[in-house]
Amino acid sequence: MDSPLHTYKAEFFKTLGHPLRLAILDALRVGPLSVTELQTVTKADQSMLSQHLGRLRHMNFVTPRREGTTIFYQVQDQQVYQFLDLARLIYGRQLKRSEAILSELEQNQ
Repeated sequence: MDSPLHTYKAEFFKTLGHPLRLAILDALRVGPLSVTELQTVTKADQSMLSQHLGRLRHMNFVTPRREGTTIFYQVQDQQVYQFLDLARLIYGRQLKRSEAILSELEQNQ
């Protein structure tokens, strides 16, 4: 049976499970950006970007701020970057292991 905590964790990871949402979070490392700036950085069309910002907003990864007609987004909790950096480190280690295995396979042909 699923506990509320496991359900929340699954939603948390699902939210991070899309390349565009990761690109948005990476872009926001420098600080708040407008939707237009995020469009430029991510090369996503407005409707796609809006959909993914909504998902990030729903899970409290980002918060919007309006200035006149412009909406800016910022990361709500900077510790998300520690998590993403750790994931990148783990991924890098896995790639190195895979490269070592591939190299060994190539040498034994």
